[in-house]
Amino acid sequence: MILTCTNCSNDFAGKYCNNCAQPAQLKRIDGHYILHEIEHILHFDKGILYTIKALLIRPGKSIKRFISDDRSRLVKPVIFIIITSLIYTTINHFFHIEDGYISVHEVKSKAITSIFGWIQSHYGYANIIMGVFIAAWLKLFFRKYDYNFFEILILLCFVIGVAMLILALFALIQGVSKIGLMQYSGMLSFGYISWAIGQFFDQRKISSYVKALFAYVLGMLTSMITALLIGYLIDTIFT
Repeated sequence: MILTCTNCSNDFAGKYCNNCAQPAQLKRIDGHYILHEIEHILHFDKGILYTIKALLIRPGKSIKRFISDDRSRLVKPVIFIIITSLIYTTINHFFHIEDGYISVHEVKSKAITSIFGWIQSHYGYANIIMGVFIAAWLKLFFRKYDYNFFEILILLCFVIGVAMLILALFALIQGVSKIGLMQYSGMLSFGYISWAIGQFFDQRKISSYVKALFAYVLGMLTSMITALLIGYLIDTIFT
């Protein structure tokens, strides 16, 4: 029987269009389809757990390999940071972890309140934006190394993603046990980020870890100051 492809309007016979490979009949969306899509997004055939393990044990070597040799073994970096940030955001919203630490509602500026409220609700995208600032400082501090801005940004997607998992783990423990642990998770995540970035550039030099820490802190501060300035300018223009 001759069929007309719903994708490219090509006439064909068989189970698939010989022009664009569109199936003659799409499978019905069910639970199996949803699970398959989740597996595809998280790249479970290689393993998100493998990615986390590699980034915890040998982050520098694993990310270098992803950038220059093999991009099939690790979960895609942008998806990784969005998923890990979503895990933390979900736990935070469920247990209201940040209510005792961060409050943007007391700020008089409506624009600043809205901006930081958006950041708290969208850590995945906010972390990528913050990563742009951190990457700029890292590029400056490690300018002798042959990595471009976007490769450094990929590094940060992986590293910050693991840091979000550390925060998520401590947030979950605190939410269940009611023991204040988030200040320790902050120190641990800072330590991991400095170690992972330093290992990526040159694990033999102590200065690599020091510069990594300073670049990360400066990037965070620069992104926060930029957000404050944008909020202030919006309030100035529209009020």
